[in-house]
Amino acid sequence: PTMTQSGPGTPIDLLGLDLSELTRVVESLGEQSFHARQIYHWIYGRRVTAFAQMTNLSRALRERLEGGHTLGLPRVLKIEESSDGTRKYLFAPSSGGQVESVYIPEERRVTFCISPQIGCALDCHFCVTARLGFVRNLTSGEIVSQVLTLLSDNESRTADRPVNIVMMGMGEALHNYDNAVAAFRLLADPHGVGIPRRRITFSTAGLAPGILRLAAEPVRPRLAISLNATDDKTRSRLMPINRKYPLDTLLEACRKYPLAPRERITFEYVLLRGINDGAADPRRLASLVNRHQLRAKVNLIPFNAGSEIDFSEPAPETVRKFRDELLMLGVPASIRANRGRDISAACGQLALQGAAELEATP
Repeated sequence: PTMTQSGPGTPIDLLGLDLSELTRVVESLGEQSFHARQIYHWIYGRRVTAFAQMTNLSRALRERLEGGHTLGLPRVLKIEESSDGTRKYLFAPSSGGQVESVYIPEERRVTFCISPQIGCALDCHFCVTARLGFVRNLTSGEIVSQVLTLLSDNESRTADRPVNIVMMGMGEALHNYDNAVAAFRLLADPHGVGIPRRRITFSTAGLAPGILRLAAEPVRPRLAISLNATDDKTRSRLMPINRKYPLDTLLEACRKYPLAPRERITFEYVLLRGINDGAADPRRLASLVNRHQLRAKVNLIPFNAGSEIDFSEPAPETVRKFRDELLMLGVPASIRANRGRDISAACGQLALQGAAELEATP
């Protein structure tokens, strides 16, 4: 995040700044640095939306903050609710453009699917978001503000259930590395938003150098790999990134990712009828996991038919057989229920549908 002002009189957005950056802001106002910790706690811990609510700051300091600073929360343009309770949000971030996030309630937890970018540059052929192309990276503040908004808007729905955050909405977290990691630190900081590290997952289409860079961080999120094929030819056809970082390169990077004792890397595998759901695929997948000595689990996702993409969903029986064979081969596997499908909020469906008309209406 940067504190440079983009023009005379442009307010500095404090949302997304870490403690050292907030300290510099406070000191530039001629105030004592301990106020930075108070402001940090108000923004991330207490999740206030206005300086007036920061009641342990002097009125004079609150007014000076009001004068040249802002808390850049996104505008909520639209909320759609699915028959299964999933809620899809269309946000207008403070720096422009539009982005989608999804709130997914489950029995024992709640999951927020948030976006690190507007659009995506990776062009995975089964994903509707890819059709938008790449628009821009979101700042750390714009990533965190999606979480803050989902938390405050769903407080009563979430009740006491723990919150999981998956950075697998629109875009690729490792393509926006610095901002995604800065957002992760604010989210995982016990004095910040306070979501435990083990409940935050970055999903990547397979940027091997980004995985190695993340592996070297002192505190890391969990890692999910969008795998979707068990041989290079098929994967390169579905995911152009595989031509640059083929399966062996990608899985070698995964092997170097440090895991906590009971932690596993997740392989997300979107099942496409007749393409990556053949009889040999579960065996090939298990042998990839074993050859690279990975502690991994597989999340099978039946393709979301109904989008304008030329793939089809496998039969439920094929999906179950694929899972059972992986389990027999000793690879933990589960089938992900496609949530929010009726509002295009399921995996690979975030495409800002109807966003353009929406902007045109006052």
